Amino acid sequence: MWNPETYLRFADERGRPFHDLLARVDAEQPRQVVDLGCGPGNLTATLTARWPGAQVRGIDSSPEMIEKAVADQGGPGPVSYQVGDVREYLPGPEVDVIVTNAVLQWVPGQEELVGRWARALRPGAWLALQVPGNHDGPAHRALRELCASSRWSALLGEIAEQPRSVPGSQEYARLLRAAGCAADTWETEYVHQLPVTGGPHPVLTWLTGTALRPVRAALAEQPGAWEAFCVALEPALISAYPADGAIVDFPFRRVFAVGRRTAAPS
Repeated sequence: MWNPETYLRFADERGRPFHDLLARVDAEQPRQVVDLGCGPGNLTATLTARWPGAQVRGIDSSPEMIEKAVADQGGPGPVSYQVGDVREYLPGPEVDVIVTNAVLQWVPGQEELVGRWARALRPGAWLALQVPGNHDGPAHRALRELCASSRWSALLGEIAEQPRSVPGSQEYARLLRAAGCAADTWETEYVHQLPVTGGPHPVLTWLTGTALRPVRAALAEQPGAWEAFCVALEPALISAYPADGAIVDFPFRRVFAVGRRTAAPS
């Protein structure tokens, strides 16, 4: 289960890659813009200002996220939100822009999915995606090591064995070209400056909204287990990301890919 309030705790940091991605999409007057994995809708809503004449749709697998998006919009409004599985989505001829932001890292075999979306686009339509590329970073290594430890492996061993690696920018470029798109791909390492609040380590708080979600779900039936896991993980995060006064610097690599359909797939 996704928690919109936890996810939005670092809304500015999570939103910056979305805006950097959209800056490279040159669609002028798209008819329909679709945000796949729209989450709580705070970023999807900005698409109506970017393209005021477009029909904007937001799709997410989490009912909690869609409920938050609809509530924040005040009910029916400029964005049409719905619960749906992005793996089952296929764009129709009216779709001119597909956006998917920090979603595909959760989808095994995403390469086939990206190729399928790109091939279904009409000539001139756009596909823009962004994924976290920090799965070999200290936070994720510490998380996997703890899941695989003798204390937690019986409950969390499967999570330890499933690191969510993603293609690099060159791989995305080749994938988009093969689908008949002109490709624009790149990578950026942001350094998020997370405030020390006196509560849990800020990187632990960050992970609670994303990477730790499967852990929390797996421990839900074990009283006190979630709290104990966080206590065990925090020292490794303190060591990997020491505070500089009241700030913890959190390097975070992101991979971006923008494709514009120009030709028949190869």
